[in-house]
Amino acid sequence: MRKRKVVVLGATGSIGQSARKVAQDIPDRMEIVGMSAHSNAEMLREAGKDFPGAKLAISSGDGGGDRLIELATLPEADMVLIAIVGTGGLRPALAAIEAGKDIAVASKEILVMAGEAVMGAARKKGVNVLPVDSEHNAIFQCLDGRSKLGVRSSDDPSANSDLRTPISADVRRLILTASGGPFRCLPAEKLADVTVEQALKHPTWNMGAKITLDSATLFNKGLEMIEARWLFDVEMSRVEVIVHPQSIIHSMVEFRDSSVLAQLSVTDMCFPIQYAVTWPDRVPNRLPPIDFARLAKLEFEAPRTADFPALNLARHAGEIGGTLPAVLNAANEVAVAAFLARRCSFPAIWQTVERTMAGHQPVAHADLAAILAADQWARAKAAELLG
Repeated sequence: MRKRKVVVLGATGSIGQSARKVAQDIPDRMEIVGMSAHSNAEMLREAGKDFPGAKLAISSGDGGGDRLIELATLPEADMVLIAIVGTGGLRPALAAIEAGKDIAVASKEILVMAGEAVMGAARKKGVNVLPVDSEHNAIFQCLDGRSKLGVRSSDDPSANSDLRTPISADVRRLILTASGGPFRCLPAEKLADVTVEQALKHPTWNMGAKITLDSATLFNKGLEMIEARWLFDVEMSRVEVIVHPQSIIHSMVEFRDSSVLAQLSVTDMCFPIQYAVTWPDRVPNRLPPIDFARLAKLEFEAPRTADFPALNLARHAGEIGGTLPAVLNAANEVAVAAFLARRCSFPAIWQTVERTMAGHQPVAHADLAAILAADQWARAKAAELLG
């Protein structure tokens, strides 16, 4: 069994903290050799005490991007876990791929903005792009690694891309589960009165403010739809969302014979992080199993797309492709920041995204420069719309 030497970009956030727990739980399979934080130097120093010898970097300020790329290309690392919220992980991800390292993706923006470029670069270099989001990791498990994102076994680094098996022929639907957020049952006419404090109370997960807000608007699930499209190389029409308040089933795959496979576990991000690191092996740990007797029931319902338009906006962006997903993502980041600063209403988040997307002329098969230009344009446009 192989030990993975991992760099964690975003080590002080919720995903980074879970990654550190996993490394301490399975030290024979995971060694952290590098960590970054955006600005919390004290927390990063404390984290570094648990992993002597790991290289540390702060990504804020002048040269922060270069420090991330330096970590992402450490010679001793063979995997880079990208847990940076926002667009800051895109360049380090591409640098890690170019250096021949597998990447584990917890930052949705990387594949939303540049899925075509990232997955193309990974195929060219023969490296793996492994999902850490619980939903995509669940789909990966249901597919048993039978997708284009895995191009070699971790136990056989000499294997080539002939091991890749397209899933298109067998899969009818990828079904992402959503908790529904804190306003799942709130009447539409009351959404305009939602406060920041209410929006930050997620019913299931303990996450940062941006991801928690995205869960409340369902933009989080919209971004995951686009991410799934690229990770598993399927059309947007085969990616669907179902609301599952218990968050025990993390996602499902429906095959062409109408069979459905689902992946279940308690709500702890350590599960998908560990599987990404140890794949294709399953390794014992100290995480709790599901107690089905206490669980009692699993519920499902259709998302309220008329009241929460994020899913339809994301589907449209994913279908058009090119630079439009980057515009959706950037406008959403600006609008979420405005809401958190109490400068706009809750519905203004998706209203701003929709208006920004409507004003953009998408560029197809965009390169990195075009993607970043669209990102900057969208940020300026959304800020203008928000006044």
